[in-house]
Amino acid sequence: MRAFALFLAALIGLSTPAFAVERLSGEAIKRAFEGNTVSGRYTNGGFFTEYHEADGRALGNNGWQPNKDACWITKEDQVCYYYGPPSDRTVHCFTVEVSGDLYVLRNTSNGMVNALATIELGNPRKHSDQGTPWYCDGLISRAPEPLMSRRRLAAR
Repeated sequence: MRAFALFLAALIGLSTPAFAVERLSGEAIKRAFEGNTVSGRYTNGGFFTEYHEADGRALGNNGWQPNKDACWITKEDQVCYYYGPPSDRTVHCFTVEVSGDLYVLRNTSNGMVNALATIELGNPRKHSDQGTPWYCDGLISRAPEPLMSRRRLAAR
């Protein structure tokens, strides 16, 4: 844990060209995350790993529990994650900086580093929904059947 804290302090404190940091736009975040697995450690030491489906689902483990209904979306200059049903939903948004293969996620609310991560191409950890219904706002392909029927009618 102490070595991780020292590494994090060194990374944040260095500004030499070898440690050049680029802040990503929302579109760049989407290109990097979509169809890939983002895995890393929170600054408190917890580990997370989430496969970012193109349809908006975030499959895997958010560091506290397996994802059951997690979604992700990019905005102008950040990525946001939505956990839980609308009645109990939590939202976490981050700006993303990259230095080599290391991604730094900062809380948009206070600019503090939340996590350090790497990207694994594809879904090598085989994260899935385990066959459980999965609903993200706006994900028509995973919506309940009555909504699908209305959608088909509206498209005619």
